[in-house]
Amino acid sequence: MKKIAVTLFGTLLAATTHAQELPKTQLQIVGGLSNLTAFTDYEKPFWTETIPERSNNQITAQIKGFNEMGLKGPELLRLMSQGVVPFGTATLSYFASDNPINEAIDLAGLAPDRDTARNVTKAFEPVYAKHYAATGNIKLLGISTYPAQVLFCNAPVDSLADLKGKKVRTSSRTQAEFIEAVGGSSVTMAFGEVVPALQNKVVDCAITGSLSGYSAKWYEVSTHLFALPINWNEQIHAVNQKTWDALDPKVQTFLQDNIAEMVDQIWDAAAEQTQQGYDCNTGAEACPNPVKGKMKLVQPSEADMKQLTDIRQSVIDKWAARCSAQCVSDFNDTVGKLLNVTANK
Repeated sequence: MKKIAVTLFGTLLAATTHAQELPKTQLQIVGGLSNLTAFTDYEKPFWTETIPERSNNQITAQIKGFNEMGLKGPELLRLMSQGVVPFGTATLSYFASDNPINEAIDLAGLAPDRDTARNVTKAFEPVYAKHYAATGNIKLLGISTYPAQVLFCNAPVDSLADLKGKKVRTSSRTQAEFIEAVGGSSVTMAFGEVVPALQNKVVDCAITGSLSGYSAKWYEVSTHLFALPINWNEQIHAVNQKTWDALDPKVQTFLQDNIAEMVDQIWDAAAEQTQQGYDCNTGAEACPNPVKGKMKLVQPSEADMKQLTDIRQSVIDKWAARCSAQCVSDFNDTVGKLLNVTANK
């Protein structure tokens, strides 16, 4: 017992000593959307509590969500490239129109569960690291995700086939192509407009995170929740390359190790929050919140998963048509080999 205590004391002493070796460093962070749990439960406490504590207050940081800075989101990569934003969190779907490579890991239908989404991300992450370094003077530090993007419907939808002829609110091109491939019609509208649109039958269904939909009370205007992740809405954590190069190498190592841990925590939370969204929208006992919806939870059938395979290929090929030859080749060499799919240019 005494030996264990001595060992633990030695480990703590070594960690403290290592933290004291770090030079005093102050960081400025522009995080994700400040009203979402990825920011409130993970990003903000990570930068304002975890990093100072683990560095013995040698490294401190200030963070605000990009919306708190008056930013819309799509300009973040450019601002990071210019060094106006030193450290930033940016949602990949915001940049799909700039370069389709930003859609590569989150194509609709590509990853119908969290583990597949994580593996796809890990496989393609080196490609993104090289791409952002070469085109934007940006160093990639990690990629995290929001909970699964799923279908809320105000009409009976018990299978993918039931989406035929339905009007569905989508928030990205790849989601729109997914809905069109199954025979539905894609409708673009702001998140805040969805509740009245569902209520007034302007749309039949809408896609968002299972927990985001609960927070926005979509369960009040929807009857069916289809528990098939269409995609995940992933985000990069990155830093301007010159800002990074100016940091002490010990600070760089310290940040990379700890950011990797934060990213793991957000991925774990995404699975938990996806399930919590299912539970709370449908009134399951497992929901920890006092207010619960009464939606019907629809689990995908074997026929749905078979149809998903065909839809996925259609989405991949449409994406490949607009991405560069190198982009498609990189996809096939990484994600393609992992999932046994081929993007046809």
